[in-house]
Amino acid sequence: MSPNFKLAPSILSADFSNLQAALEICNKGGAHWIHVDVMDNQFVPNLTIGPPVVKSLRPKTEKFIDVHMMVVDPEKLVEPFAKAGADNITFHIEATNDPVGVIDLIRSCGSKVGVSIKPATPLSDIFPILDKVDVVLIMSVEPGFGGQGYLPGANERISEIRKYLNEKCLDRVLIEVDGGIKLYNAKEVIDAGANVLVAGSEIFKSNNPIQTIKDFYQLTE
Repeated sequence: MSPNFKLAPSILSADFSNLQAALEICNKGGAHWIHVDVMDNQFVPNLTIGPPVVKSLRPKTEKFIDVHMMVVDPEKLVEPFAKAGADNITFHIEATNDPVGVIDLIRSCGSKVGVSIKPATPLSDIFPILDKVDVVLIMSVEPGFGGQGYLPGANERISEIRKYLNEKCLDRVLIEVDGGIKLYNAKEVIDAGANVLVAGSEIFKSNNPIQTIKDFYQLTE
């Protein structure tokens, strides 16, 4: 297994009436991260969960909690999510005019920092700040809804970012990919340069979620 590969099941696709069961699935399957999609019905056309849910998850798992904020004014939610127990907080480059300020705020709250980018946004918009983050999250669908298909061209964007990170000696920065990740396309996404894959419906809507998680890891053996 690649030592750098991590799977981040997205609880957006889990049964919200029983998130404890979702955590147990992730634990038994061996997933490294828990991915939490935060949507505000402004930056994206959907509304999901906030800091109280992360706070309720934190004492129930030792997994790395990965919060993906698809929200306007991300700086307003940084401290609440950090206090709730988020290990990593990712904001969208499109959601702020002061990305360095948001990065500094997340760091000051004790969490790792991620920056995400939509499919249509030029990668050059995030290049200047990649040396300041821990994770770069490439959206391979339009953010806002689960269950979408993987967009053509996403692998090329992943490869371009991988090339940039290698050239700048920024191998410590993880490339995370979110959207349309399935067992049948995961290997090519990893081969393009991804370290972390977010998968929601592929796991939690499957007949055997635990085995599905294990199957993802077997792809990198």
